[in-house]
Amino acid sequence: MKNNKLHSFHIPVMGIGFTIDTPLKVAQYGISSVISTVDDMLVERLRKFYSEKFDLPFQEITTKVDDFRAKRFTAYLDMLHDVASDSLEEIKKSFQNKTTKELDKLIDLLPDVSDIKNKLQDLLNNNTSKQDVYEWLNKNLQLGDIDVNIMTKVDRDNYRNGKKLPPEYNDALAALRGFANSKLQSSVVLSAGMNPRLYGYIDKFEDFFPDENFNLRKRIILKVSDYRSALIQGKYLAKRGIWISEYRIESGLNCGGHAFATDGFLVGPILEEFKKNRGSLIEQVHDLYIKALDEKGKRIPQKPFDVKITAQGGVGTSEEHEFLLDHYKLDSIGWGSPFLLVPEAISLDKETLDKLSNAKEDDLYLSNISPLGVPFNSLRGNTKDIEKDELIFEGKPGSKCPKEFVKLNTEFGERALCVASRQYQTKKIKELDLKELPELEHKKQYKNITDKSCICVGLSTATLITNNLDYTIEGPGVSVCPGPNLAYFEGEHSLKDMVGHIYGRKNIITRDDRPNMFVKELSLYIDYFKNQLSELSVESSKKEIMGLKKFQRNLNAGIEYYLDMFDSATTAAIEHRDKILFDFIALRDDLNKLTIQTIQVTS
Repeated sequence: MKNNKLHSFHIPVMGIGFTIDTPLKVAQYGISSVISTVDDMLVERLRKFYSEKFDLPFQEITTKVDDFRAKRFTAYLDMLHDVASDSLEEIKKSFQNKTTKELDKLIDLLPDVSDIKNKLQDLLNNNTSKQDVYEWLNKNLQLGDIDVNIMTKVDRDNYRNGKKLPPEYNDALAALRGFANSKLQSSVVLSAGMNPRLYGYIDKFEDFFPDENFNLRKRIILKVSDYRSALIQGKYLAKRGIWISEYRIESGLNCGGHAFATDGFLVGPILEEFKKNRGSLIEQVHDLYIKALDEKGKRIPQKPFDVKITAQGGVGTSEEHEFLLDHYKLDSIGWGSPFLLVPEAISLDKETLDKLSNAKEDDLYLSNISPLGVPFNSLRGNTKDIEKDELIFEGKPGSKCPKEFVKLNTEFGERALCVASRQYQTKKIKELDLKELPELEHKKQYKNITDKSCICVGLSTATLITNNLDYTIEGPGVSVCPGPNLAYFEGEHSLKDMVGHIYGRKNIITRDDRPNMFVKELSLYIDYFKNQLSELSVESSKKEIMGLKKFQRNLNAGIEYYLDMFDSATTAAIEHRDKILFDFIALRDDLNKLTIQTIQVTS
């Protein structure tokens, strides 16, 4: 099975468009990244754009073509594969042509402890023959993975000529089909929970099963919030003959995009559970896997496939990066939001980039704008929200919904609507007016309705602006979804500087008050807990109250875990360890005060 060894970090999916062409910018240097599969319109326009840029043949895939959504993704992914592969080949051959600028850049980006970097430098310093160097490069340099993300809940039904199409034409299934039929030998990241219909569709594609050399040409990365979820979903797919090659743990709140808060479980204890149970997880899943392969008449590997455990969310220093790798035995660390400040790696318009580069803690907040009804990390004053507020002021709340990717609400009939659309919000406001509520309650419910923003447009428009493509239909408004960690980074940065920061060769954080990532996550959870407490009322159910008490207990258990861990001999060399311990104790005191308030509220 392919194993990328060049780098110990990856760039997660960000928004819809921010990383949509990132592989063309970083894959040739061995850096893995993830693209979104929400917007097939966007990828078709980018395929045309890059086909013209790289002088490639292009034939438009229109909406009149059967299965156009899947075919658009396949064509785009094939183009990414071909262009990135050509770029890597040019780097390999550059040594023969004495034009080593890109090869030097690749070497500079590698971690200093890399065996490949050290060996390559030895070859170059010892005047090894050009042919021998090329053969070594050809054997040891490989593309970073070009992975795709499917947000499982974004699975809109589709229609043709007013007739509902079969489920395999739903958005998530069509995206999977587009990936499965592509040239890529990489992974699909399944995020946002289980979708049984989607999971049951994976085994329709041969590339997810072992080939004649017992390799998986297509692999599954499962984004999970805890070990129990990983085990349940791992077993579920194994029973269908599908192996999960990587479990990707993301902080519930200290992350970008949608924030799926846990029941108070913190990322450190979660990673500890994966570390302790990794072998058991592989063994339990493998037993079910080989049984299913046998029943399907597929090739059966003699031993379990490798399973990677990775993490992302809130990592901001090389010390945190190394600690996660060493202490929890992780295979890769995701660095997302900081890369929003690296134009060399992502697509983001200059206006939004400038706002992000100057953003502080209060500018980055957990919003209610997502039509999916999940808390969503956002930037205050982003141009899409300004556009939304102007429409509300004009008495025309809601989006025209030009792309319709999150038309998932069937409250007003079988044909679903997006809750951020003008059509839906108009209906809801009429319904609200008929209730004749007191003014304050009416304003509160009105705000809840109109708060929803068209993020499926807002999260992709920056790509059009950056590449000077027409955005008349979408409008100029841009949404952006940075994690809280971005507040501690300032200004624009080169790819070399950001990677140097990750590997400890350079420090690009100028502030000296950035909390440790574990401390920051805890503070975010305590703030979240405060908000939950503020919503308690005399009508709150016993279940809600017990849920909050459980949440608080889990937070306290997490604090005790961290206090033990950072007080142990194995963490003695950690910089600012005493400060970290002090911060945890202070936050524990804050949490205990809230606990007393909880008892008073719920007694």
